[in-house]
Amino acid sequence: MTSRSAAEQEALDRRFMAAAIRLSGKHAGLTATNPSVATLIVREGQDGPVIVGRGATAIGGRPHAETEALTEAGDLARGATAYVTLEPCAHHGRTPPCANALVSAGVARVVGGASDPDDRVSGKGYTILRESGIEVVERVLAEQATDAMAGYLTRSLKKRPEVTLKLAISQDGMIGRPGEGQIAITGEVSRRQVHMMRAMSDAILVGVGTAIADDPELTVRLPGLADRSPTRIVLDPAARLPLTSKLVQTAGQVQLLVAACEGVDPGRKAALERSGAGFLATETFDGRIALPELLEDLAAKGLSTVMVEGGAATARHFLDEGLVDRIVLFRGAVVVGADGIAAPVDENHMPGGFSLARRATFGDDHVSEWVRPL
Repeated sequence: MTSRSAAEQEALDRRFMAAAIRLSGKHAGLTATNPSVATLIVREGQDGPVIVGRGATAIGGRPHAETEALTEAGDLARGATAYVTLEPCAHHGRTPPCANALVSAGVARVVGGASDPDDRVSGKGYTILRESGIEVVERVLAEQATDAMAGYLTRSLKKRPEVTLKLAISQDGMIGRPGEGQIAITGEVSRRQVHMMRAMSDAILVGVGTAIADDPELTVRLPGLADRSPTRIVLDPAARLPLTSKLVQTAGQVQLLVAACEGVDPGRKAALERSGAGFLATETFDGRIALPELLEDLAAKGLSTVMVEGGAATARHFLDEGLVDRIVLFRGAVVVGADGIAAPVDENHMPGGFSLARRATFGDDHVSEWVRPL
């Protein structure tokens, strides 16, 4: 291996881990109950380190990223360094542990990103590697790697999906006007960004009031990404969602789940089911759907990320329950006026524990993303 100073090697490890983290987003939202992980196999070439194998967790969750990268690298993996965004698995499932696969391939070093809280893995993957004589470097860009797979980690640690609250806020702090349905607060580029967020989510959730007032589809409408439309969930205690709504009309193409309470009209429920909608049996607390229990049920179904898109009452419900993990604010230049619906949260009124993670500008719109640690 080329002789490098400790500082040079650290910089190199960070560089390739950053590349692996970017690659891990390739199949975000498409890996079922498994996290979207990435692996790079890097070996020394004549002119410096070269990537000889790359892999991301396959659609559906198998094969794992390590298997994909090692297959591409072949014999070039021997003596190379593997950069893995999550600690390699150590348990036997349908395939042997990825830690053992790295040992068998003869890699010399493994650089890991985030730690895996799964009891079957936590620390055990690295132990297998070290006991086989492989150098292991842990927690390189761990915070960034954790952020990239926060859905999986939240489901593992909290037994519920990660919840992202997305809001479009006017210049004067409003998210719409009562009784007027959807109002264009942000520009086209921002709206495309929202569609990308949908494409990387397992589910989108709205309240029935928004579903009736706005009549949204909640699908991904970007060229080539229609098949990445996530599950759509409507909080609808009394099953009021109209059969003529776009959500119901498209239930045969994109999954629609209605979270309703016991005792809803059997005829309404049957009609929605005939249209293709599924039902989530929910509990109530203080006359509202019990969100913690609902989220636990969604996690049990394998959903790791839920994007809450509206409306104001639903957003406040999630915020009041302390169930929001990530807040994405799209601030537009439009002025709605004093008769508008005030945003439940903004850049200057953020719940405790949240910190600014990133900012972006799309035309006249300014976007800020706030997260709280796991």
